[in-house]
Amino acid sequence: MSTVSTVSRAASGRLLVLSRTRLRRRLRAALALACAALAAAQVQADDTLDKVRQRGKLAVGVILTGEAFGSLDPATQQPVGYQVDLAREVARRLGVQADIVPVGTANRVQFLLSGKVDLLLANFVRTPEREELLGLIPTAYYQTGGMLLTRKDSGIARLSDVRGKTICVSQGSSFAKPLEQQHGAVIKGLKSSAESLLVLRGGTCAGAVHASSVIAPLLSGEPAEWSQFHIAVSDIDPAPWVAAARKGERDTVAAVDGIFKQLHANGFFIATEAKYRIVPHAKALDAWKQQFAAAP
Repeated sequence: MSTVSTVSRAASGRLLVLSRTRLRRRLRAALALACAALAAAQVQADDTLDKVRQRGKLAVGVILTGEAFGSLDPATQQPVGYQVDLAREVARRLGVQADIVPVGTANRVQFLLSGKVDLLLANFVRTPEREELLGLIPTAYYQTGGMLLTRKDSGIARLSDVRGKTICVSQGSSFAKPLEQQHGAVIKGLKSSAESLLVLRGGTCAGAVHASSVIAPLLSGEPAEWSQFHIAVSDIDPAPWVAAARKGERDTVAAVDGIFKQLHANGFFIATEAKYRIVPHAKALDAWKQQFAAAP
């Protein structure tokens, strides 16, 4: 073996070691930067509660589409409803004013992530995807299942009957995925439940699925416009409604969670449901009141 070859191999070995060392250093540096960025983001996110108190306002995203959970009072054009009252009570307990920001099912997450609102009270149910993306408040503030509203002559009597049929929902509805994947429905997403129900009455959809608190009041007293419709299936995928903050906002999540527990214990949620005559009654509220009233 020549001396030149030996030197060449040695030099190549040193270069390889040097390359690996540089690569490790770069990887460590990149990891350190990523950790620093994450820590900075979390610190910045945790500042939200302080910023809310500094400006004296809590921006809360609420769906205002005409139901008892959120709407505009026709006389005053001011927001009213179960979630509006809750937003104002949370803000009061934080020592600030509530700024009610109208959102829809399609844009509510975008409003939260972009900083347009600090908190969502917007018919939100817990899902694994939302757990990954958002800071969901552990304690729920309501629970309801879905109802399938159809014409009496639709031939739909159970969920299996929706296979191949067009079913209206609100855009971003948690009912859409199981209806499509488990029951074979063709989903038509509308901007709001009000628009969805209007399309149902127009005959474009074979049925509409929304929270029972939206559907049930339509048929109370048998109003003429709904006399040819009935609830084909009730209590679809019952799930708790949760509030949402941005991911990493530990202080905000903890503060709101503590307030929700207090409001369950003192009966605020049950009283507010009765105030807006929401039917059917959410029995989960009774269980939560008992649970948190008994807590030390």
